[in-house]
Amino acid sequence: MTRKGSSFLIAVRTASRPGTRRGKPTPSLSRRWFTAKYDGEIASTGFSVLRGANGIEPKYLYYKAISHDFVSALTGEQYGVSYPAVKDEQVKSQPLELAPTNEQRRIVEKIEALFDEIDAGIQSLQTARTTLGLYRQSLLKSAFEGRLTADWRAQNADKLEAPKTLLARIQKERDTRYKAALATWQEDLAKWRADGENDKKPTKPKRPAWPDKFDFSELRDLPDSWAYLPFEALAWSVQNGISAKPDKKGPLKIFRISAVRPMAFGLEDFRRITDPDGSFEDYRLSEGDLVFTRYNGSRDYVGVSAMYRGDGSHVYPDKLIRCEIRSDILNPAFLEAATNCGESRAYIERRIRTTAGQSGVSGGDIKAMPVPICSPAEQAQITRILGARLDAATRLEAEIDAALTRADALRQSILKKAFSGQLVPHDLSDEPAAALLAQIKAEKSKTPRTK
Repeated sequence: MTRKGSSFLIAVRTASRPGTRRGKPTPSLSRRWFTAKYDGEIASTGFSVLRGANGIEPKYLYYKAISHDFVSALTGEQYGVSYPAVKDEQVKSQPLELAPTNEQRRIVEKIEALFDEIDAGIQSLQTARTTLGLYRQSLLKSAFEGRLTADWRAQNADKLEAPKTLLARIQKERDTRYKAALATWQEDLAKWRADGENDKKPTKPKRPAWPDKFDFSELRDLPDSWAYLPFEALAWSVQNGISAKPDKKGPLKIFRISAVRPMAFGLEDFRRITDPDGSFEDYRLSEGDLVFTRYNGSRDYVGVSAMYRGDGSHVYPDKLIRCEIRSDILNPAFLEAATNCGESRAYIERRIRTTAGQSGVSGGDIKAMPVPICSPAEQAQITRILGARLDAATRLEAEIDAALTRADALRQSILKKAFSGQLVPHDLSDEPAAALLAQIKAEKSKTPRTK
C-alpha cells in the first residue's frame, strides 16, 4: 500500500503474454514499459513504485525512468517467456545520475520546455495526417460522383457510352468468355479421357452469374453516362477461401485477413500451408483479382477490398473473398477504389452483422453491392488521376511518420544530454551532489526497515 496523497512513479515491470498481432510478435517488456506520476492508494505487484528521497525532484526521477538507457538496461535483465518481467529490486538498482537539487529543477524545467516545443510540432504533424485522411475521402468521393472528370467528359464526348450500351457490352463479353472457357474444358476433358483418366478430372467452368433485376434509383445521382451496377454483374466469380489451418512449414503462402485493407494489400502478411492433394491450386490468386474481407474484429475493415498485385504465389483463407474480374471493359484498379467509398461502402456497412465479437458480411452482400460504372476510357482517366494524387498523399504521409519517429528520437537525445550533465549549465553555488547523497544516506539510516 502507499500513502494517500503521496506523489511517486509507477513503472510496469511485467508484460502480457506474447502472441501475434497482424503477423508481428507482441512487444516484450521493452516495448510495454511505461512510467507515470500517480497520486493514489494502492499499487499491485505488477508495478514497481519509485519514490524519491528528500532532495530528489519527482519529475527528475520520472524523466530518468523513461530514458532509453534506463529501459534498455532492464530489458536485458528480463526473464520469463509467457509473461516477460523484471524483479522489483532490478528496477530499483538502476543507477541514477545524481545532480544537486537546484540543478535537478533546472534540468526538469529545460526538459519540459523542449518537450513542449516537440509536442507542438507533433500536434501539427498529427493534424496534417488527419487532413490527409480527409483529403483521400474527399478525392474518392469526387471521383465516384463524376465530379473529378467532369471537364474530361466535356472534352471527350466521343469516348462516352450510354449506360445501356455499356451494360450490353459487359454482358456480351462475359458470354463470349464463358463459351471460350467451355470449349477449352471440353478439349481438356477429351484429352484427360484419352490419357486414361489418371490425373485430376478437369473442372467444368461455371457460367458467371448475372443479376435478374436490380433497382438503384434511390441512390445518389450520377452523370448521364454513368450507371450503378450490382457487383455480381462485374465479377467473373466470387469465391470464399481455404478453411484448412495453416502450418509453419507448408510450401504455399496463405494470407492473413490483416493483409487486406482498403486499397492496400500487405503481400508479406502471410503464413504457410500444406496442400496434400493439390486442391488449393483453385485458390491461387492472380494479378488483378479483387480480394474482400469477409470477417474482422473491426467493422472498419469488414467488406473492404484490395487488388492483388503479387506474383501468383499466394492463396487466401476463408475469411477473405476472391473476386475475379476477367474483363477488357472493366478496370480492376477502378473497381478497387470504387468499392471502398461512397454508396458502395455505405451499402456494405449497412449489412455488417456482428456475432461473438466478430463482424462480417457474406458473399451475397458483396454481389448485391451497387458500384458506379462509366466508360472504359473514363475509368482509365479516373484511375490515372487517383493513382498520381493518392501516391503523392502516401509519400507525404510517410514523411510525416518519419518526422514523428524523429520527434521520439529527439526526446531521447534530450534525456541523454540531461543525464550526462550537458543540458543546463552548472552553478557552483549549488550544494554539491555529494552533500545531497550524504544527507540521503543519513536519513535512510534513521528510517526503520519495514517488512
